[in-house]
Amino acid sequence: MTPDRKSPRIAFLGTGAQGASIAADFALAGLDVTFIDQWPAHIEAIRANGITVNLPTRQINARVPALHLCQVAEIKEPFDLIFLVVKAYDTTWATQLIKPVLADDGFVIGLQNGMTHEDIAAVVGRHRTIGAVIEIASNMWVPGVTNRQNDHDESWFAMGALDPAQQHRVEAVAELLRHSGRVEVTDDIRSAKWMKLVVNAAELIPSAIIDTALNDAARAPGMLEVMREAGYEAMQAALADGATIMPIIGMPPSMSNDPERYVDEIFDEVLRTFSREDTLTTSLQDWRKGRRAEVEEVNGWVVNTLRAHGRDAPVNQRVVEIALQIEAGKLAPRPENVHLLTEH
Repeated sequence: MTPDRKSPRIAFLGTGAQGASIAADFALAGLDVTFIDQWPAHIEAIRANGITVNLPTRQINARVPALHLCQVAEIKEPFDLIFLVVKAYDTTWATQLIKPVLADDGFVIGLQNGMTHEDIAAVVGRHRTIGAVIEIASNMWVPGVTNRQNDHDESWFAMGALDPAQQHRVEAVAELLRHSGRVEVTDDIRSAKWMKLVVNAAELIPSAIIDTALNDAARAPGMLEVMREAGYEAMQAALADGATIMPIIGMPPSMSNDPERYVDEIFDEVLRTFSREDTLTTSLQDWRKGRRAEVEEVNGWVVNTLRAHGRDAPVNQRVVEIALQIEAGKLAPRPENVHLLTEH
């Protein structure tokens, strides 16, 4: 992004529930943004009718350029900024796909769950990677329409460069992202991403296993304890991996340095601020669409990290085992699965 170019060329690779709503905000702000997605019907719907975003109290629609994956090879002018909003397990191939059309001084920004920033950096280099954290509840069931349950005042992001020499450039990117919500710039994005993984380990797969909305899962007998235990193990993995306990999702600095107390605080904040009564986690949405979820990239990451330090993560291990049975078709997501998570 050169100083004399006021409007960078921006691509969103992955325009599902999250990516589409954020990219629509960019388009309505007058930014030069292109949608790229792997769902053919979605791209065709956007071309025909624009992208529609249903927000809690309003609806927006934006007409935008939209490309199929196969058309990436036709792009002539590189992008200055590429926001990667794909599943964590799709990170490496998606980054490899888009690398040829990334400007030499451009950035790939991973708006994703999991510790994907290192996967991105392995492909395009640390000097061209910005790690990010995203906290928005949304869903998409039909092509061309996304339902975003948090408007801008409730949407939160964090961003940070992997290469300290590039950190001074992050604020300009954050300013663009502020068209879609609150954005904090941090010089420790790795810890911030770990803190989000702690929350995800507690929420995503556990609530999906019992096939219910997140708030209902937290109220199910015995589930809150299981979810918090998964979060506690994830926090221990984060600390073992060298992460620092830090506030995210707009919370004030914690009054306590106790790791478990912090997990409780952040989990409660997600349920209170970002989750609606009908909010389904991304993992349950994936399963209802017949797709696999980010099992190994979240709960499996906790298990593997603690194992590398000679420690166990029994709750996350149980979550992974049950989830993989579901994905193998040997078990169905259902409320009765509570006993599989709570039995010791």
